[in-house]
This record gives sequence, C-alpha cells and structure tokens, in this order.
Amino acid sequence: MSLSKIRVQRQDFDAAAEAAALARGRTDVGALVSFVGLCRDEAGTLQALDLEHYPGMAEEEIARIAGEAERRWPLLGVTVVHRVGRIMPGEQIVLVVCASAHRAAAFSAAEFLMDFLKSRAPFWKKEHRADGGPGDWVAAKDADEAALERWGE
Repeated sequence: MSLSKIRVQRQDFDAAAEAAALARGRTDVGALVSFVGLCRDEAGTLQALDLEHYPGMAEEEIARIAGEAERRWPLLGVTVVHRVGRIMPGEQIVLVVCASAHRAAAFSAAEFLMDFLKSRAPFWKKEHRADGGPGDWVAAKDADEAALERWGE
C-alpha cells in the first residue's frame, strides 16, 4: 500500500501546511524532511518558466519514484506537489516531504526523490528571457543525470 500523496497543479502550495498534514495525528513520526524548489532568475536573464507535463503520465511516474523510495527506506508518508504553468522567479515549483521515525531515512528519501524528479519525471520547461529574446526548452543537465549514479541507477 502506497503512503504517497502526489499532486500536479497550477496553483501555489503551502509547504508548512502540507508538512503538517503529513504528520497530523501521528505519534510514530519522528522526522519530517521537506524540500521546496524555487524558480531562479538565472542572474536576471529569466523572466519566467513555462512548465508543461503529460497529464496522468507525470503523476504515474512520480508515484513510481515515490514507491521506490518507500521500498528503500522505512517511510511513514510522502507528499510530492509539482506545479505546472507559468512560474515566475522566486515562486515555488516543487515540494517533497518525507516522514519517517528517524531523520536519516527521511533525509535520504527526500534527496532520492528530488534527484529522480529532476531527471525522470516527464516535465518540460521553456524559458522566457527577460530581454525579450527567444526562450529555449531547458535541456537535461549532466549533473542531474550524474546524481542518479549514487542511487545505483
């Protein structure tokens, strides 16, 4: 049985409320680790990002990744919220929250989830440049692929 709550949405999210909801009423949770990814302005060159996804497929792949984290670590809950649509610099893009009895599992699982979300979840990012120039689709980064190697992938 999956412990994951996965959402892909246009609207912003409240990271503190999501973390609190994961632990509410639980006395077995000893650690909550959360990560919020923000849109950078790329040294003033980025006006906005458009994030697109394949509905259904994105949620399914995120659930698969979360399920793998649940198999690797003794997690008591996972929440992943990923935004799509127009994202402005400084705005939140992604939230990962992992609950476990102990911090090591929660930290490792959150890092694992982010490494795989960056490289394997089917999202596409198009940059809109601040200078009005043509924006590009963001290509996968070698560093993101290299990060997967430590997880045996």
